[in-house]
Amino acid sequence: MRVFLTGASSGIGEALARHYAVAGATLGLAARRRERLGELIAELPGEHACYVLDVADAAALQAAAEDFIARCGCPDVVIANAGISVGTLADAADDLPAFRRVFETNVTGMAQTLQPFIAAMKARGSGRLVGIASVAGIRGLPGAGAYCASKAATIAYLEALRGELRGSGVEVVTIVPGYIATPMTAVNRYPMPFLLPVDEAARRFARAIERGVSYTVIPWQMGVVAKLLRLLPNPLFDAIFARAGRKPRGLDL
Repeated sequence: MRVFLTGASSGIGEALARHYAVAGATLGLAARRRERLGELIAELPGEHACYVLDVADAAALQAAAEDFIARCGCPDVVIANAGISVGTLADAADDLPAFRRVFETNVTGMAQTLQPFIAAMKARGSGRLVGIASVAGIRGLPGAGAYCASKAATIAYLEALRGELRGSGVEVVTIVPGYIATPMTAVNRYPMPFLLPVDEAARRFARAIERGVSYTVIPWQMGVVAKLLRLLPNPLFDAIFARAGRKPRGLDL
């Protein structure tokens, strides 16, 4: 198996890289942090390709995709995992750059990750394009407008992509995580129900990818929560979540 993965230097991406490497896959690992990515590659069994890049850079992703295909062949799985999260307030002008950065990474970065591989997968007639979304995309949470909006956008983007590729042999998998124990969630100063260890999350993600599930919430308990959130009338939702804990602002992106 050949797997291309972004956001590979920590959190979910690192756990997925370790999972697939142990399973014998050939990996193309992309991330911003050169030192950490190099350390990870050195720890993994097998020979893998390493790409130091920012998913906001379309040209860098195109070059990485072309290099990986030339060296290893068209991947069987491409996982657009890179993502960032930070608290934002709508009335704070200082948060507008963070809002823009979150969208560049979480939404545009996902499209720029998947696009370079689509033609090769369609020509072969097989492959899986995977996007990592979030239950935060189900409803807008106060203090997390940028992150929630970006994840809602990724869910809609992946759904549209699934329709575009119907009948081509290329499958689109939308994974919607709840709370996973990663550096991204470690800064949260509020309860995180059904928090899942990152290694277990990676195993569950990989199973869903292998089955080609079009949309899945992991862990399943958060899928129940997501359905209930959709059913809450707006006045009740607003009253409950206006008082909920909020992600810290001003984090390093």
